[in-house]
Amino acid sequence: MYNQYYVYILECSDNSYYTGITNDLSKRLEQHQEGTKKDAYTYKRRPVTLKFHQDFNDVLQAIYFEKKIKRWTRAKKKALIDGDWDMLQILAECRNATHYKYNPGS
Repeated sequence: MYNQYYVYILECSDNSYYTGITNDLSKRLEQHQEGTKKDAYTYKRRPVTLKFHQDFNDVLQAIYFEKKIKRWTRAKKKALIDGDWDMLQILAECRNATHYKYNPGS
């Protein structure tokens, strides 16, 4: 038997997103809603709504994915939540001009 891990995104009452990881999604959502930890990000931002979750069999892959999402912009998280793969790809492209080679004569 293997363990299941979940990376999830919650939308908070202030419209911010919270990204987390757990091995028991329903229990973790209940904890967020009940506010079991007063110093938690979601405590003063309740109620929260589950907007996205992805399951993993490998905890290391789940941790990697969670850390990756946490660095994303709000727009990129929203594209993931909405399943807007075209927008996600556009937002994933590097927008830093120093990464492009310009040909001034063209």
